[in-house]
Amino acid sequence: MKWMKFLKRYLIVILTFVSTCVCYIERVGFSIAYTVAADAAGINQSSKGTILSTFYYGYACSQVPGGWAAQKIGGRRVLLLSFVIWSSTCFLVPLDPNRVTILVVARLLVGVAQGFIFPSIHTVLAQWVPPHERSRSVSLTTSGMYLGAAMGMLVLPSLVKFRGPQSVFLAEAALGVMWSFLWYKYATDPPRSEHQKATGTSFGESLLPTKAGQKIKMENGPATIRTSKIPWKRILVCGPVWAIVVNNFTFHYALYVLMNWLPTYFELGLQLSLQEMGFAKMLPYFNMFIFSNIGGVVADHLITKRIMSVTKTRKFLNTVGFIFSSLALMALPIFRTSGGAVFCSSVALGFLALGRAGFAVNHMDIAPKYAGIVMGVSNTAGTLAGIIGVDMTGKLLEAAQAEYSDLSSPESWRAVFFIPGLLCVFSSFIFLLFSTGERIFD
Repeated sequence: MKWMKFLKRYLIVILTFVSTCVCYIERVGFSIAYTVAADAAGINQSSKGTILSTFYYGYACSQVPGGWAAQKIGGRRVLLLSFVIWSSTCFLVPLDPNRVTILVVARLLVGVAQGFIFPSIHTVLAQWVPPHERSRSVSLTTSGMYLGAAMGMLVLPSLVKFRGPQSVFLAEAALGVMWSFLWYKYATDPPRSEHQKATGTSFGESLLPTKAGQKIKMENGPATIRTSKIPWKRILVCGPVWAIVVNNFTFHYALYVLMNWLPTYFELGLQLSLQEMGFAKMLPYFNMFIFSNIGGVVADHLITKRIMSVTKTRKFLNTVGFIFSSLALMALPIFRTSGGAVFCSSVALGFLALGRAGFAVNHMDIAPKYAGIVMGVSNTAGTLAGIIGVDMTGKLLEAAQAEYSDLSSPESWRAVFFIPGLLCVFSSFIFLLFSTGERIFD
């Protein structure tokens, strides 16, 4: 029975990893397919920007409701519902750039549906994964985002070329349906006894370092996570929660700026052709995939071997990740060759992913029963960071182009990469000052 439970929770982790991979294939795929279709239809840049950004508004609105729904209904059910909704939308909506209203509604719906995904995943993992396996489990799950982005950028342009933009929608819908079938067939809630242990964090707690004289509190009684009253006020005024929120904001500010503007930096800033760069342009995302999993394994090793406490481990990896990323971001405009720029951006994104073994896992350290709620709050900040960062970068580049006549000089891009670099330094200090690895919410 113990062996079966072991296999079951790893199956859950693998399925959540695949879910994040599929979601990011969808996000990248829409951008690729819509851009090709819109350019062919002569759509102006302003209209294109409206459609491309609509997803993030829906995504931001559903983060906290997603955490609440996962808390009350169950993360497993909400995650399945999310996939069914966005997959159906991709299958049913035609990719016609001239039908702006339909596309706006569709992207809002997909954004809202996908906004439920990460709060639901954190709720599921908090139920299934014991504390001594959390870092590598969350890191593996979230690394699916980067692998999905890389796979999408590598494969989908060819699909558009040979089968047309609409084929991307159909392929994404098929992936979503296949995952939904696997999740429906194999995913379950943990047994009632194990569910209570996992959500109370006594499941695997003996493997964690504890303070001298600290006793482990065992949870008893029939109450479960779904019937607990959510302490909204305590969550919203909690310092460690805000440390997570600040770092989530910074992580996504840097990530979305690089994801959206790095191709422009290559083409206009360095005068390079993305087509000629081949696989090199995908290395930053593969590096994120690798470093995310390295961070998870290192964190669990430091904790289970009692080399560091949970608090020190989270602070150490978060600080190392964000500081090195900051240095790479601020150095990026200095590199004027393809190899140098790819190396620097790979270091920046790789160490950002390493930092996720600090702040991103911390949701389940401080609030295992309310991991979905805390994740919803912090991921809302992360989504807003993407909206703000991508829009602000466009304005900075417009101002730089007016001043320097083009975007080929390093000075044109210095502010673009310097801002997320400074945010990384600021956020790492906030996490050092206010974060904790100890359970706050029982």
